[in-house]
Amino acid sequence: MKFTKMQGLGNDYVYVNGFTERIENPSEVAVKVSDRHFGIGSDGLILINPSKVADFEMEMYNADGSRGEMCGNGMRCVGKYVYDYGLTDKTEIAVETLGGIKYLELSVENGKVVQVKVDMGKPELKSALIPIVSDEEMVINEPIIVDGKEYKMTGVSMGNPHTVVYMDDIEHLDIEKTGPKFEYHERFPKRINTEFATVLDRQTVSMRVWERGSGETLACGTGACAVAVSSILNGLTEDEVTVRLLGGDLLIKWDREKDTVYMTGPAEVVFDGEWNQSSKEN
Repeated sequence: MKFTKMQGLGNDYVYVNGFTERIENPSEVAVKVSDRHFGIGSDGLILINPSKVADFEMEMYNADGSRGEMCGNGMRCVGKYVYDYGLTDKTEIAVETLGGIKYLELSVENGKVVQVKVDMGKPELKSALIPIVSDEEMVINEPIIVDGKEYKMTGVSMGNPHTVVYMDDIEHLDIEKTGPKFEYHERFPKRINTEFATVLDRQTVSMRVWERGSGETLACGTGACAVAVSSILNGLTEDEVTVRLLGGDLLIKWDREKDTVYMTGPAEVVFDGEWNQSSKEN
């Protein structure tokens, strides 16, 4: 299996060209290649496939083998891959995901994509559709008890479910302990991605993320979008926000007239390689 390892702000995935490669059990392969000791090492596996409704399809699997609806950092890397590796010569493309069709604008320098702007679509705020168990139609600054402690959460879906929790100190958060408590909480029937955020000023928010199925990652594009939307809903920031993640910054804008979220950030190739699917070591 030929592959390319790519990363967006340190959120790294193994990418496979589904036009030329066939994977029998992508869920199982995702677990093996993601292993950072015996595999390639990644936050998951992304297949770039033909699509009947868009230019390409992004088929995404988390490190634990579960299927993911969307990944913003992964999406930017898909945009770079299809252009840099000659699958398209267009700088505006549409990509099919389980979270809907996403539209990308590619910024090209010297024949390579250096930055990608993604139309992430409309944020879903209805609790039943995220889904989050709640008596309210929307979950905005709503209390939740996790491991005996009360937090305030705001729920947003960007094609995948997120809850945003604001804290004064995320640097010293024991996310390895707290993250799974949120992910598997009974109020999240499909599990949840959790963003722990600190508002720095009206234009800047810092965050750490516990990703459903992958644990803490250096960046999460849909999570950054959720943080921006949540911060705007709670009156904490302006409509355009720089979101600081462990792996770097993303610029997020919620165009409330169009009710769509735009995410702009980098994407990079780490290396190309070939992996033997039958290898017992993997």
